[in-house]
Parts: sequence; C-alpha cells; structure tokens
Amino acid sequence: MRTKIFLLPFLFIWLFTPNVFSQDQEKAIRNTFHTISSNDLLHDAAVLTSPKYGGRLSGSPGYLLAAQWVADELKKAGVKPGLSDGTYLQYFPNAYSVVHSPGSLTLLPGKKNPRKEYHFPDDFFPGSNSASGTVSGEVVYVGYGISAPELGYDDYRNIDVKGKIVLMETGVPYGTNDSIQQKWEPYSYHRYKFSHAREKGAVGLLYVSMIANPNTSYLKGFVYAHVGDSVAEALFEGSGHKYAETKAAITKILQPNSFVLDRKIRISASTTYYADSRSCNVIGVIEGSDPVLKEEAIILGAHLDAVGSPGCLFPGALDNASGSVDILAAARALAASGVKPGRTIIFAFFGGEECGLYGSRKMVESPVWPKEKVVCMINLDMVGNGTGFQLANGKTFPEILRYFEDANNRYLHRDFGSSLARVSYSRPRTDGAIFDKAGYKTLHLYTSGTVKTVYYHHPLDNVEALTPEIMEDAAKLLYLGVLGLANEKKAGLK
Repeated sequence: MRTKIFLLPFLFIWLFTPNVFSQDQEKAIRNTFHTISSNDLLHDAAVLTSPKYGGRLSGSPGYLLAAQWVADELKKAGVKPGLSDGTYLQYFPNAYSVVHSPGSLTLLPGKKNPRKEYHFPDDFFPGSNSASGTVSGEVVYVGYGISAPELGYDDYRNIDVKGKIVLMETGVPYGTNDSIQQKWEPYSYHRYKFSHAREKGAVGLLYVSMIANPNTSYLKGFVYAHVGDSVAEALFEGSGHKYAETKAAITKILQPNSFVLDRKIRISASTTYYADSRSCNVIGVIEGSDPVLKEEAIILGAHLDAVGSPGCLFPGALDNASGSVDILAAARALAASGVKPGRTIIFAFFGGEECGLYGSRKMVESPVWPKEKVVCMINLDMVGNGTGFQLANGKTFPEILRYFEDANNRYLHRDFGSSLARVSYSRPRTDGAIFDKAGYKTLHLYTSGTVKTVYYHHPLDNVEALTPEIMEDAAKLLYLGVLGLANEKKAGLK
C-alpha cells in the first residue's frame, strides 16, 4: 500500500505532462538545461551594455556593432541565418541623432525669481532628437499639447505660443482602456505633439517626463528637453496654480487649462541628426527536425536596442539587454540540445523598438516565415529583475501556456502567473503588440516580484540592476517550454 501511494505523484505527472519524453531524452534535456548559466548571461549583458556599443541606439554605429555581435554569437552556436539570402541582418530605415553633451537648462531671472541652473541628470535629460542650438522664451503650460476638435478638446484654444517654450505632458488625459481611448490614440504619439507645438509657433519644449526617449521628432531649430515634476512645480510658482492639481483636474473633467507661466527658460542642446541611416533586426533560425512539423515555426523575440547616450551612457541593461541575452542563451541551448525541436524555432532581436517599433513592423511586413505557419510569437521585454514569471495572454492560449507551466512546475519552481489577452485601445508600446495586431498568437514573458530598483531609460540601468538568477531561469524556461511545444505532435497548435 505504501508503495502505491509513493508512486501516485509520478503517475500523475506522467498522465498530465503535456509532452512525455523517454528517459534517455529527459537525461539529454537535463544535461543541456544545466549548461545555462547566470554567469554567462551576466557576461553577455555586460558586453551589450559596455561603452563600445554606446547604449545601442537604433541606427547608430554602436547599435550595428551590437547587432553584428549577436549575429556572430548565433553563428558560433550553430543557429543558422534567418533570412532567405543567407544573412542574419534584416535592414530598415532608421534616422537617429547623436547627443554630444547634456546641454543646459536655465531659469532666467525675472521679477519674482532669481536665475537658476538645472542639472543633468537630476533635473533634466537632453532631448534625444532635439535640434542643436539655444532657444529662450516665456514658458506656456499647454497641458497635453493636443488639438482634437472631434473630441471637443484643444489645449491650444485661446493661447498664443508663438516664439515661446511650451511645458507639456506626455500621453493623453483620458485613461480608460475602451473604445473612447481609441479615439485619443492618434494624439498620444510624441511626434504628433512635437510637430503640433511647432506648427503653433513654439520654439522649444519642456516635456514632463524624466525618461530618455528617441521616439520623438527632429524638427529643425526646435530645441527641447525632458524635465521632472519638481521642475514643473517650480515653473508654476507665482502663477496662482499648483502643478499637480492642475494636471489632475484636466484628466478628471477632460477640460484643457493652458496659461502663460511667469517664468522664462533657456534650453541649449548640442546634437547632430542623421536622416539617412538604417538599422536592422538580427534573425536566426533552428530548422525543425520533424519532416512534417518543421513547416511550422515558433518565434522568440526581444528588442536589442536601447536609448543610446543622451548626455552620458544609458546602458539599457534591464531594458532590454536582459530579454536579448535570455533569448540568446535559449538559442544556444536549443541548438546544442540532445533532443532537437520538431518545429522550426526563429530568434528575432529587434532594432528600432525605442524609436517606434520599427524592427517588429519590418518583420511583420516582410515576414521570414508564412504567418499561417507560425504557432506563436513570444516576446520578452525587461526580463531580468524579479523572483517569478508572468506569461501574459497565456490563458487565452492554454495549448501553449501548459508547456511553460509544466516546465516551471517540474524544474524551476518559481511563482508563475498568466492572464487572458485583452484588447488595448492605446498606442502599441511593445514589439509583441505589433505581432498581436497583425493576427499572430502573441504571448509576453515578464518577471514578477521585483527585487531591485528599476531605472527605466536611465543612466543607472546597468548590470547592477539585474538579477542574474531570474535571467538564468528565464532562459531555462524558454528552453524547456519551447522544446516541449516544438515537439508536440497534436494538431491545433497553429
């Protein structure tokens, strides 16, 4: 009787494991599993975040060097080129700007205030696509910088910004994810906001967002910088308004409240704009070993680019060297595995994500595999700081989710959650969203239980911000989950 009770858990695992390998295969899988090392992952992250690659700004020479490094690593691992011409690099146009110095931001003396110099990186970040030069002017608060007549909303109504510097919020004032949000979506893009401010006659802009961001417009003669809430609050002093209350009221009643601030600012920037440059995705492939299943493919993707060096090096470790090296480690393991994947595995390292999802759009528009033959796309972004995993959209695709749940339950024992897919009415902000909108089954792998401070688009997003142990387990989860999914012979996965 005791023997039967002892065997029951193993019988349960055998009955409910999605894909049962033989004992010899299980041994081969475990042997490869144990070759995935946090030391190797941290080493690769240190390489990608080194000054040699200049923060991996898409389109820049530093990014192209980093892309070639990834392609070389795939080749060493035995992962074949993913393009039909026998190469790894899929190119697309990608303008970019070099920021030569932090520039400066100065509050000019007035009747009610002394002169004040603001400091990088505590008070401001230089604009990643700012024009080079110096502009000075009176500051005008223009809320979200939106003119949407069909929504009955106009931040520029009855306000003159010609020759002035606008203080502007990011995003839109409407926050509910519903069909109304979809009407606001065209006005949420940074490029719209910048171009519209210029059309209204503004000579410069202070964007209330301490996030380095190359997903903005280069406009000749238009100088801008990013500032934090503390600078915005200081500019509001003496205006009869309080910054936080003003912003909250706009979003609460969806009514603009733009006005001239009794402050003058000078913004200086030193940049060079490269309009005709290009960037690339890095794409590798492991061909399936099954004569039938190999016609189907699983795509693993992560963006390789970061935000460059706007004033200093922004290493881009968590965002997104972490996701890139997780996939690279999984690619090495799948290529070396004693058990080969039956389906084809495609590894995509996207460029241009930070500039506007250029790389994922390119891959969707110029697919390397027929869409109808893609089982799923799994996107990784910022998977390098935490204690557990979340596979978003997994509950919508249980036929895919179960392989990753099984891998975690049997081998990793991390907290593991999943969610149903839901429609997003706001602008897409991840590469996975581009695949989702194109009709691919798309899942997103994240970490949960953050254990270190997250420095988003910040100079401190370096390897010290990473949790190597969760990166190792992320790569192991991909290896095991993808291998199980790739060898499932049941129909209905497409």
